[in-house]
Amino acid sequence: MINKLIKLIFLSCSIISFSQEFNISGIVNDENKLPIAFANIVLLNSETGNSESGTISKENGEFNFEKINQGKYILKITFLGFKEYSKSIEVFQNIDLKSVVLIEDIEELDGVTVVTRRPTITRTVDRLIFNVENSTLSNHNVFDVLKQTPGVWVSDDGITIKNSTPVVYINDRRVYLSENEIIQLLEGTSANIVKSIEVITNPPAKYDAQGASVLNIVTNKNIISGYHGSIFGNYKQGFKYPKYSYGTSHFYKSEKINVYLNLNDNPRKDYRNQYQEENFIESEEIKTSWITDYHRVRKSELKTLNGNIDYNLSSKSNIGFTTNILYQPRKTGQLDINSSTQVFSSTMELDSIFNTFNNSVNEKLNFGFTLDYSTKLKREGEELSGNLHYTHYDYSDFQDVNTGYFYPNETNSFRDNRFQTYSNQITKIFTGQLDYELPLKDGFIEGGIKISSISSESELDQNLVEHRTQQINIDNSDTFLYDEMNYAAYFSYSKDWTKWNLKLGLRSELTDLEGESLIANEINKNDYLELFPSFYLLHNLNDKNDIYFSYNRRIFRPNYNELNPFRVYFTDNSYIVGNPNLQIEIDDVLTLGYTFDSKYTFELYYRYENNPTYEIGFQDVDNNEIQRIYANIEEATSYGLDFTTYTSITNSWSLYCYSSFFYYDTKFRTFDSNDLVKTGRWGFYGLFANYFSFLKDKSLTLDATYTYIPQIVDGTSIVSERGGLDISVRKTFWGNKASLSLGIIDAFNTQNFTETTKFLNQDSFLDSNIENRMLVLGFNYKFGNYKLKTNKKDIDMDERDRLGFYQK
Repeated sequence: MINKLIKLIFLSCSIISFSQEFNISGIVNDENKLPIAFANIVLLNSETGNSESGTISKENGEFNFEKINQGKYILKITFLGFKEYSKSIEVFQNIDLKSVVLIEDIEELDGVTVVTRRPTITRTVDRLIFNVENSTLSNHNVFDVLKQTPGVWVSDDGITIKNSTPVVYINDRRVYLSENEIIQLLEGTSANIVKSIEVITNPPAKYDAQGASVLNIVTNKNIISGYHGSIFGNYKQGFKYPKYSYGTSHFYKSEKINVYLNLNDNPRKDYRNQYQEENFIESEEIKTSWITDYHRVRKSELKTLNGNIDYNLSSKSNIGFTTNILYQPRKTGQLDINSSTQVFSSTMELDSIFNTFNNSVNEKLNFGFTLDYSTKLKREGEELSGNLHYTHYDYSDFQDVNTGYFYPNETNSFRDNRFQTYSNQITKIFTGQLDYELPLKDGFIEGGIKISSISSESELDQNLVEHRTQQINIDNSDTFLYDEMNYAAYFSYSKDWTKWNLKLGLRSELTDLEGESLIANEINKNDYLELFPSFYLLHNLNDKNDIYFSYNRRIFRPNYNELNPFRVYFTDNSYIVGNPNLQIEIDDVLTLGYTFDSKYTFELYYRYENNPTYEIGFQDVDNNEIQRIYANIEEATSYGLDFTTYTSITNSWSLYCYSSFFYYDTKFRTFDSNDLVKTGRWGFYGLFANYFSFLKDKSLTLDATYTYIPQIVDGTSIVSERGGLDISVRKTFWGNKASLSLGIIDAFNTQNFTETTKFLNQDSFLDSNIENRMLVLGFNYKFGNYKLKTNKKDIDMDERDRLGFYQK
């Protein structure tokens, strides 16, 4: 009996021994002991040479293989710009390789040391990472880099991902500026501070639920001791006016302190000519027609300051202070709109003409302060972090509108109207956030809470001016108060297997808000609890082929101006008005993708939008007015197929191609008849970019990019086709310390468009012409220890994005 028991125990131990699985872990560093993120790591069978498992290093350089069978393997680690690392390993227990050091692949060129790298693309379970650090893109500005980022569609008037505007972050800190201000900021920021661009089509639970997608610009971190800086500038000349952008960045680090400071100025004048036809239809017949010619000149000079200070309290704890300030002085913010409208009868005979001079000046101050703290806890990789944030936004505008009415062939007006409007918006935001991260033996968890308090006061006073006497217009003067409290909590779990990557998340947001119109004595209250689940699954078919799927739920809250019940007039008869009764929009998004040969990516996506908010043009036939009204429509759906490739054709020629075929369908009800209107049409985005490098040291580059959009549906309107060719030549000097660039945007001036709206009794046509074709000259010069890496941060807060103001 005892012998049988001994044999049974021996057999059990043998089975356990043969079935036992082990872990392999380590940290990938460079020669300066700095972590290398997103390095490719493969475990090969030493006998067959086949891949047994693969992964990438984390942001801190760590990697881990789990459940590896006993045997002999070859560990290979590769990262662009470094020599391949290879090591034979015999696995019979858990192995901790500690630090694995990669050696830079350095090429000697005429006595100058140059590290040659091309941008690379890495896909993780929840995002696409475009690695640009020390690449050929480093001498561009950040906006130029976005134009070459896979899956991102960029034009001078916007940034889109899958037919929607993304939320822009820098180092996971939200940039809370208008879309136009973001573009100007990125144009004035040198790309040499950028490590990677993260395209997050369906953001995970850690990110605020607000917005469709996230574009996270990750800057270089962990600089060694010393100082370096740069100056940069950009000049654009349109057919009317010049535009400038220039600034300077400075970086310094000692043993305990880490400082970043960026100053940027963007003086510019922009011209726009707009031809517009409006047919007012009653009983299916044209009652009257208006033809208007607009000339708009906008002058602005946005001054920005971004900076942060990090202080190492200990080897485990860090405290940081970040500020972001944007200021536009009153004298530099001006808008002049001169328009002439011809009024025709139903038989197209000219009845009258009215000319409007709309001049306004504005001033803007937007500053935010963030205090961060993080500490490492007892377990390896366990971290607790928190931040407190405050934003103050102050925008004011003074408008003077003069309109003269004339009979045909008459030079003296038969009536003159004049009014002046003063508007002001002050918004204050307080937030507190706490985050926790913990690596587990079989996965990784993170969770956190966030509290936001928002208060906004908007005032509009309109005075009618007659014979130099002002009289307040009670019908369009009011004060609108808005208060919102938001409580959020999130949790996510992720796990990596040999061939599979999984991430699950859930975010909950409780919102309590109140909007009050003082003069109108109207109060709107609303509170709601929404859940936002997210799911991501990635399967590595082999080293070069992946298939992935994701789902998440998003929310779009109206910005504060969209809620303001004020009329902002462009002429006596046209205006834009907010809507305090706007509802939230909830979107559901699904994505299925496949990457072939590590170069070609195909993505199918579907998005359902419930109660989307649109700025809808509406012709009021009874009052002969043209209104732009913020309103919720019934629903919108879109689905499509995207294709992306970023590949090298030769050693000196790279190709980037991005195309998107999509169908977009909306359903909405008209304001006057409440009839249901449906719109739907296939659309296409196409971008084809070629990047060439010349000379032995590749210091001369040529970029040629062509974009094309055929006729598409935009809400209630159909927008005509447009395309454009951009060409840029860039030369670097002095060992990559300096660069000069010369180029032309929209070489054939084909980016202008027309917009047609026709449904029920709505009939309008718009022809827009702006300064699309521009000559561009840029420079960049780095000084000090310019090989240092930066530690730039930016402010965090979902709510600052909603500090919008009316664009006239």
